[in-house]
Amino acid sequence: MHRLSATPFLFALAICAAPASVTTAQDILQKQSQQAWESIWQRFYHPDSQTFMDYLSSYEAGHELAHLPTVTEVKRQFPNPCGYGSGMEDGMILGGAMLSVVCDRYAVTKEASLGEKAEMIFAGMRRCATVHGKPGFVARNVCPGDQTSIYINSSRDQVTHFVHGLWRYFHSPLPDASTKQAIGNLLAAVADRMAEFVVPENDFDFCRADGSRCPLGICRMWNVNVHEAARLPMIYAAAWDTTGEERFREQWQRYVNEAIQQSAGPLKHQPAYALLQMQCSLEVLHDVETDAARKAKIVSIMNRVGQMGRTKQTESLAKIRSMDDQTLTMLGPDWRHAEKWIYQGGYPNPQWGPYREVWHTIRETGESALIAMMVPHASISDDQQADLHRLLQRLNYDRCSSCGIVYHLAAHWKAKRLVSQQ
Repeated sequence: MHRLSATPFLFALAICAAPASVTTAQDILQKQSQQAWESIWQRFYHPDSQTFMDYLSSYEAGHELAHLPTVTEVKRQFPNPCGYGSGMEDGMILGGAMLSVVCDRYAVTKEASLGEKAEMIFAGMRRCATVHGKPGFVARNVCPGDQTSIYINSSRDQVTHFVHGLWRYFHSPLPDASTKQAIGNLLAAVADRMAEFVVPENDFDFCRADGSRCPLGICRMWNVNVHEAARLPMIYAAAWDTTGEERFREQWQRYVNEAIQQSAGPLKHQPAYALLQMQCSLEVLHDVETDAARKAKIVSIMNRVGQMGRTKQTESLAKIRSMDDQTLTMLGPDWRHAEKWIYQGGYPNPQWGPYREVWHTIRETGESALIAMMVPHASISDDQQADLHRLLQRLNYDRCSSCGIVYHLAAHWKAKRLVSQQ
């Protein structure tokens, strides 16, 4: 790995070529990352629910999230029990990812204000795991209108980032003793729900908040695809690691060998978000593992996933650089007026039209950049750094409506943390 200031390509990134110019590549990157940070907190974060939302439908101050479902709509599970298409379906994915951003940024900068930011994120995540009165159920988000209403169908993706983010926060210098205990309690509740619900009788489904089976298969935790095989033991491992409770260690050990074996199987044509969540699961298993042979197997798998992420990073960067500025600043829709609706497992799902591709591409460029950097003892090549810097400079984060900028920040601060450790 090379320090950012030492790589020759950086000089080509400066806006001004004149020797007397005071604008450097690092100045540009700092400005871009700060603009992304401010946009996330000012526009995507809702202070009433203390959670992050999926997209913006306006750049006008105070109206960015006007499309969010009302209390009445959420209570009647409209547009669907997952909240798909509504703008508040991925709150715990984003919460966990942002906690990781804060942890990495703090490791580099030691900014005292980051402790408060972490507390704000944690408060929203705890709300999503407790406000409904169903211990261990991780709601996707909470309606800002009353701070209590939820969509009753979560997913293993939400739970994966929830657990990973809280686990990383627990092991950072940021939380105090009482917060660490609260984190352990939340992770214990999730693990206990898994032990109760994820059984053959439920087809290994952790079920909806009302206790009924998920019709989409997105809450199944075992007998799943290769990239999902490590999710269940990861939850038990994180609960054991943060509480020391023997019952969680036993569950972790019950599943981990088979999960590692499955994770090493054929892995093709997965989107970046799936590979990123696979890395999150494997990261927990790797760090908690004490057996050298199993640890080495996990590293091997993570290296393979990291290489796949690097390929996707190159592809997604080329795609986003081919989009013009007008496309990249496109706003999300009011989903209520979607021209097309489809049905998934009986759930009506409003479609975003052309905006879906813009939203997804912005997100995938950040996710794919992050995947390779999550490999244990990762190093970053000059080419990787150059691609990351090109990405950060491509967008006007003041006119970006996709929550994907969370992952741009995640990749930026992960890279800076890795470089600072050399």
